[in-house]
Amino acid sequence: MEKLTLRSRITQAKIIGAIVSISGALLVVLYKGPAMFLTSPSTHSKPLLQWPLCISLSNWVTGGFLLIAQCLLNSIWYILQAHIIKIYPAELVVVSLYLLCASIISVPACLMAEQDLSAWRLKTDVALVSVVLSGFFGSSFSTLVHTWGLHLKGPVYIAIFKPLSIAIAAIMGVVFLGDTLHLGSVIGAIIICIGFYAVLWGKANEEGTTYSSDSKTPLLQSLKVEDTETN
Repeated sequence: MEKLTLRSRITQAKIIGAIVSISGALLVVLYKGPAMFLTSPSTHSKPLLQWPLCISLSNWVTGGFLLIAQCLLNSIWYILQAHIIKIYPAELVVVSLYLLCASIISVPACLMAEQDLSAWRLKTDVALVSVVLSGFFGSSFSTLVHTWGLHLKGPVYIAIFKPLSIAIAAIMGVVFLGDTLHLGSVIGAIIICIGFYAVLWGKANEEGTTYSSDSKTPLLQSLKVEDTETN
């Protein structure tokens, strides 16, 4: 787990870096700015997704509170998962049990949301491929990687990649989906990278100081043992 020493430069770098990364992610989402790179209108004349602009304000407020709750629950889950992996360091077993419990909880929730059983039939088309790939890469593989990272580096190291994923998604949207690159996305991505590397710098220095202190401890203990033997 993380150690907070507010007077330490390492802790200050991690806190400031996390705040900077979150600020950059908010800038990417909330501010567009002028367009810097326009795609060809002939190839992407019609957008793939239509945003429902007629949604009422109450739905936006509810969705915002749900997103905040998701972020808080994800943070709590990362901390709990780090404790579980520390006690029982078997990533595959933990991930398998987690996905099994998630499937058991999701079945009644999905049936309540969609009561038409014909909608759950999978046909041999792109829908089946998307479901399989989403289940493998979106749930199983990503959860395994997160658990493995929690075991090695801790929850802060995993959580700091969340703002960076927003910048990566913006870049991938421009490259593969033909989205328009705006100034807000560029500035936000730069701010996210600055905060990201600040947190990584703090983590690297923290691990370096921990390693140096651990390497000095056996020598001190051996000197104490020698002193007691001579006396």
